[in-house]
Amino acid sequence: MPAQPPKKLLDLARERARLNHYALRTEEAYIGWIKRFILFHNKRHPAEMGAKDIEAFLAHLAAYDHVAPSTQNQALAALLFLYRDVLNLEIGHVNVPWADKPKKLPTVLSPAETQQVIACLSGVHQLIGKLLYGSGLRLMECLRLRVQDVDFAQNLIIVRDGKGDKDRITILPQSAISPLQEQIQRAHQWHTRDLEQGLGSVYLPHALERKYPHANRDWLWQYIFPADRLSTDPRSGAQRRHHLHETSVQKAVHKAAQLAGIPKRVSPHTFRHSFATHLLQNGYDIRTVQELLGHADVKTTMIYTHVLNQGGLAVRSPLDQLPPSPQPSATNTGYLPDYKQPCRCRGFRHHSVTRSAVIMVLWLHA
Repeated sequence: MPAQPPKKLLDLARERARLNHYALRTEEAYIGWIKRFILFHNKRHPAEMGAKDIEAFLAHLAAYDHVAPSTQNQALAALLFLYRDVLNLEIGHVNVPWADKPKKLPTVLSPAETQQVIACLSGVHQLIGKLLYGSGLRLMECLRLRVQDVDFAQNLIIVRDGKGDKDRITILPQSAISPLQEQIQRAHQWHTRDLEQGLGSVYLPHALERKYPHANRDWLWQYIFPADRLSTDPRSGAQRRHHLHETSVQKAVHKAAQLAGIPKRVSPHTFRHSFATHLLQNGYDIRTVQELLGHADVKTTMIYTHVLNQGGLAVRSPLDQLPPSPQPSATNTGYLPDYKQPCRCRGFRHHSVTRSAVIMVLWLHA
């Protein structure tokens, strides 16, 4: 048989990313950074370069492109993946430390503001907003919900393959049950129509599609929030109905916040921040909130305590502890108000006296 031509570098990187079970977005991000690295060095092959070239590229990102610390760390991780996993080369020590991610406080809506934003949403976007706030879901966790992940009998939602490839259980809001059931019925109608046209398959994680050949057409595996059009799977090439795209929800929430007149940067993830903060304000244990959010460390959940009680660290400002300043009446010159005030006359300091008593004192001293 004729010899197969050698695979291109980017194809090798894709195969290795899939062998490592990286998410599709991680694979795309790493491929993008590898391309930028090669173009930055005038299309030189990475095998001809080393640690110094990596340092020069990362220094350019920080000094001239002004990328965020998390972006710089992602670029470094992509290049380390390229040399260690794809090229199997030891590049030695890269003299670029991992950038420290700044600690920023999350944007949190008040209950009234949350209600206003949700009221400005409509249709399926409003239902998604209710689940993000009522269940503490991440946006992609909500969009990837399948029919079998919702348990109406026990009022719970099972989050599959969440952040860190972990499963967890969270609550199902009572007020979202009826619209969620209606959405599932609409999704079932779409699925039935797709089956009649010879379609109806859905993406299954890992090797489930090979293990259960007909499961991808099973109703239990279908997305609750299907897209309104078919799409092509970027890995298998199969034509399927994927879930709703996240950008449509992001745009809808941003527009709803503008309509509600909320002077804050509101995104779908803001509902999750508000969910955690309001639970803590209502007296729920922080460990319980940690389990509902799926945080591995309680320190991550502790960030939501910044808005508890009366604001930052529950400290009352000394300005709010000062007594109210007396305001002169309209019929007075401001020297002797009609109400009681401390008299600063000789012998009467720090006493509260009436207007007539002050006049009497002034008459006696005259």
